[in-house]
Amino acid sequence: MTRLVSVAAFTLITAMPLGAQAPKGWLLRADRSTSASDPDAPGAIKFSAQGSGFHAVTPQAAVFWNPAGVATGNYTLKGTFTLVRPSNHTNYYGLVFGGSDLDGPKQTYLYFMVAQDGSWLIKQRVGDVRTNDIARARHAAVKTPDAKGTSTNSLEVRATADKIDYAVNGTVVHSTLKTGLTANTDGIYGLRVNHQLEVRVDGLTLSK
Repeated sequence: MTRLVSVAAFTLITAMPLGAQAPKGWLLRADRSTSASDPDAPGAIKFSAQGSGFHAVTPQAAVFWNPAGVATGNYTLKGTFTLVRPSNHTNYYGLVFGGSDLDGPKQTYLYFMVAQDGSWLIKQRVGDVRTNDIARARHAAVKTPDAKGTSTNSLEVRATADKIDYAVNGTVVHSTLKTGLTANTDGIYGLRVNHQLEVRVDGLTLSK
């Protein structure tokens, strides 16, 4: 089951500075677990501005986007993700791109994410329940949590006329041709953070 709400309706994280406010214009769609062996955690999703970036606490997985954020043609989408609090098992977080109908039953988007075990993942989401694996692997470029449980990874999606490069911390970890599941990179971009995580996002930028 999914749930669409205005981010402004959510309570700000109590550790945030008093002046922080929810990001204007942003929406989220919860993606609740249907797995009895991997249930969601209790509590509400929290997404708020923190400095020039964002702070997400996700007992349930969620996609975050601003409808004004649309990428077309050749572009580079970047974001730096700091894992503030890891979960007790592997969960991914990262960039969403090529999105459409994100608030409807025909939602479609691609996503490029990393996890605390040093792996990256590329998938396609179609509708409420269907996901298509495109590629995943572990790579030395993906930083894993330090002794404090934190790690920072910069992710990039570099879309050109005939292919897409996926980079972590400046290293291209995979490439796909613009055919099949990754034929369309035009559309809404944003963020996805899977359940039981706390993540800070900085430097979310789109450049041509």
